[in-house]
Amino acid sequence: ISFKIKRGESVAFVGATGAGKSSILSLLARLWDVNSGSITIDGVDIRTMDTDTLRRRLGFVLQDVFLFSGDIKSNITLGKNYSLDEIKNAAERVRADGFIQKLSDGYDTKVEERGSTLSTGERQLLSFARTILRDPEILILDEATASIDTETEILIQEGLEELMKNRTTIAIAHRLSTISDMDRIIVMNRGEI
Repeated sequence: ISFKIKRGESVAFVGATGAGKSSILSLLARLWDVNSGSITIDGVDIRTMDTDTLRRRLGFVLQDVFLFSGDIKSNITLGKNYSLDEIKNAAERVRADGFIQKLSDGYDTKVEERGSTLSTGERQLLSFARTILRDPEILILDEATASIDTETEILIQEGLEELMKNRTTIAIAHRLSTISDMDRIIVMNRGEI
C-alpha cells in the first residue's frame, strides 16, 4: 500500500476486522519494521530514528485506557515532572477538568487500579489530558471512542477536537461521529486501500 498524510491533516482508516488498520499503526510506532518499502516522517525513514525519539513524536489514545494505582495527577503525568498548572491546563483543554473538580479530592483523588471508580468516558478524558500534556506532533487514535458512555460523549467530542487541533491525526474508528470531520477517510480491505 502507499499513501501520504500531510502535516496537520486528519486521516481515518476504516475497514473490516483484519483489513490491516492496526498493523499500520504498529508499523508507524515501530513495534515491528516493514519488510519492504518505507515509512517516512518529514522525509526521514523511521527505521533510522531512535525508537524513543520516534515515540515521543507520537501520541497514542487507545480504546482501553490503562490507569495506574495512584492519584489523578500521576495518571495524567505518567511520572513525568509537570507543574499542577500544566496538568490543570491540559485537563481543561480536553474537558476533563469538570469531572476532576467534582471528585472528592480533585487532582489528588486516589485512583483504583484500572480506574474502576471512574466511568469509561472519564478514563478516556484522562487519556486525552495525558496525551495533550505531552504535546505530540502526530496523534494516533485507535478506536478511542468505541466504548464511551453517552453521558460523556459530547465532552469526548469536544476534547477530541481540542486534541486534534494543529497536529497530524491518524484514526481508526467504527463510529461515524469520530471520523465525520476528518480530512480524508481511507478504506482498507484485506491489506489494500
